[in-house]
Amino acid sequence: MATVSVRYIVDDVDEAIAFYTGQLGFEVVMHPAPPFAMLARGDLRLLLSAPSGQGGGGQVLPGDRRPEPGGWNRFQLEVADLEAEVERLRAAGAALRSDIIRGIGGDQVLVDDPSGNPVELFAPHPAG
Repeated sequence: MATVSVRYIVDDVDEAIAFYTGQLGFEVVMHPAPPFAMLARGDLRLLLSAPSGQGGGGQVLPGDRRPEPGGWNRFQLEVADLEAEVERLRAAGAALRSDIIRGIGGDQVLVDDPSGNPVELFAPHPAG
């Protein structure tokens, strides 16, 4: 599979690095400057950008439009044991948007990174 890149706007790149590496199993690929880092987990590359005037993904756009974190768009990480992941994240003080949501094809929960960007943890139902 090809690498897929997703960019998240975050308030604090160092805080986001600690969350994604410590709680969700990402590794730091590069952190060349305070407003940018690239992390990886399998074939997913996560680009973290803080709003700044230094160019790149956090650049302020014409009309003073500023990138900001949050919203409902998200990427999904498949997990084997959703209940255990939720318990571990709660114990670590992570912000969950809800309890586990039971779905047709699987179960999910949304966890917010320190800037309020959601990550969906998903456990598919066995095929049958």
